[in-house]
Amino acid sequence: MNNFYLNNNIRIPNIGFGTWHIKDSDLVEESIISAIKLGYKHIDTASKYGNEEFIGNTLKKYNIPRNEVFITSKVWNSDKGYDNTIKAFERSLQNLQTDYLDLYLIHWPMTSDNWEEINWSTWKALEKLYEEGKVRAIGVSNFLVPHLEALKKQINILPMVNQIEFHPGFMQKDTVDYCMKNNIVVEAWSPIGSGKMLNNIELQKIAKKYNKSVAQICIKWCLQNNVLPLPKSTHYERIKENIDIYNFDISNEDMEFINSMPYFAGSGLNPNIIVF
Repeated sequence: MNNFYLNNNIRIPNIGFGTWHIKDSDLVEESIISAIKLGYKHIDTASKYGNEEFIGNTLKKYNIPRNEVFITSKVWNSDKGYDNTIKAFERSLQNLQTDYLDLYLIHWPMTSDNWEEINWSTWKALEKLYEEGKVRAIGVSNFLVPHLEALKKQINILPMVNQIEFHPGFMQKDTVDYCMKNNIVVEAWSPIGSGKMLNNIELQKIAKKYNKSVAQICIKWCLQNNVLPLPKSTHYERIKENIDIYNFDISNEDMEFINSMPYFAGSGLNPNIIVF
């Protein structure tokens, strides 16, 4: 597995294993161990996912060396603010049975009347955790350009990551361009459009040309756009397939075609509508 480099020179494996909606303890164990055995070194979770404890139990049960897996978690909306964020982080450490995280993110920007102040105070907590060495890198998730610009005014450390929905038909170009310009690594949740891109006829044609699956095309497409994909599956063959993308490249012509695909948001989010 190759790596991206964050703006503090930390290496992050260039494909992450997403765990959203995997809540059954046995399924978490089976999926995580399958992923690690197949070569994944990057696990993405969040307190909201309700599976941190199961992931921690699995890593401990199978004696997975801590330095061999990159672990990301996120602070949820109900834990925003300086003091609450510190407490939420400590709970995540306890659940994951580790004394540090590799990456900690603000899960969503706030949309209340005092959204800027809450985002700032939450970020200040992340800065403190980073300065104390409890987390190796910090960032945000689902932040659009106005959120990032507002945050930038009051902080000492620029986010190292912005995790957003990103897949064919939903590139969020303004946000991605802003992040690239400011040396913020973009991670793609739902790189296959929550599975909905699998039925896209044009992507099926392209996949057939390369003798690959549509999922593999979407994941490789992310990487060739310098975006870090976080595919999720609980099926062994799909987990294996999603990381088997290093033996081919998508042509410039096909990349341009996929980049120009019409708007389609797998989650129903619209990047042109910002609610504060």
